[in-house]
Amino acid sequence: MRAGVLPIPRRPGLDPGPRVSGADTSFGVPGQARDSAAQGSWAARTLGVSALALILAFPSMAQDRTPSNCIALAQGIAPPERIHLAAVPTAPAQDSLRIWYLDHASFLLQTAGGFTAVTDYTGFTGTADLVPDVVTMNNYHDSHWTSFPDPRIDHVVPGWPVGGLPVHHELDLGQMLVRNVTTDTRGPFGEGAQKDGNSIFIFEAAGLCIGHLGHLHQELSPSQLARIGRLDVVMVPVDGTYTMNRAAMAGIVRQLHARIVIPMHWFSPQMLAEFVGNLQQEFAVEVRDSPDLVVSVDSLPDEPTVVILSPRWLD
Repeated sequence: MRAGVLPIPRRPGLDPGPRVSGADTSFGVPGQARDSAAQGSWAARTLGVSALALILAFPSMAQDRTPSNCIALAQGIAPPERIHLAAVPTAPAQDSLRIWYLDHASFLLQTAGGFTAVTDYTGFTGTADLVPDVVTMNNYHDSHWTSFPDPRIDHVVPGWPVGGLPVHHELDLGQMLVRNVTTDTRGPFGEGAQKDGNSIFIFEAAGLCIGHLGHLHQELSPSQLARIGRLDVVMVPVDGTYTMNRAAMAGIVRQLHARIVIPMHWFSPQMLAEFVGNLQQEFAVEVRDSPDLVVSVDSLPDEPTVVILSPRWLD
């Protein structure tokens, strides 16, 4: 479907539950940082077992990850399945990955083995008792992070500098590898740039490379593009003001060569339509009334496609 007047979904409210603002990086653990400043690495939660793994009766680490080709084209810098879901989704088919749009910049990623990741985790995914295996966060606004994540989460991965040093993550969790590429941020009104203040997170699973641009404020350098590598799916902030103007963001989408582009961080149907308007001559457009898609290497579309998902909490 090409974009003309799009039947674009309306976005639910921005305040699903309590969120904690501020610059506290202790994540509610007094005297204990949740990241190693010296190494730019992560700390692992070890309290409890993922409830989702119990619900779905899948061992989270039972499968090895299908290798991806994320970096295959980096040195040269080149129809998803529709399904109906229960409140807490069952795992997708072998060698597939489910992408579920929760709200704003938060997505649930789920492997065939039941391993789950949540992007820009705010402490809330819905009323269903989902405990992700890993969560990533950026702290530009409190709608992208929480300082009090669920203590049952095994891996909490911040995307901002810790102890004055940029973070570097390459977390191999068996079914999924999570890594980051840092970018700079600016203040809310264009002032006070912070070097390495945002992380683009890349999730490698089921042979796919999924990129989440976070709260991106800058054009990407050749070095950053090379470290990101080739993406199959990219989640892109399209508000046009708090991040980057929509024409510039569309240019970044073209540079990343992803086959599926999922808009996020939009506040009105008009914002969404304006972003799509920048790409509609080159990209197919698919509008879904569901929050999710299941994608595999074999099901990637032949032409680059903007897929508009209708955000929904897990209830």
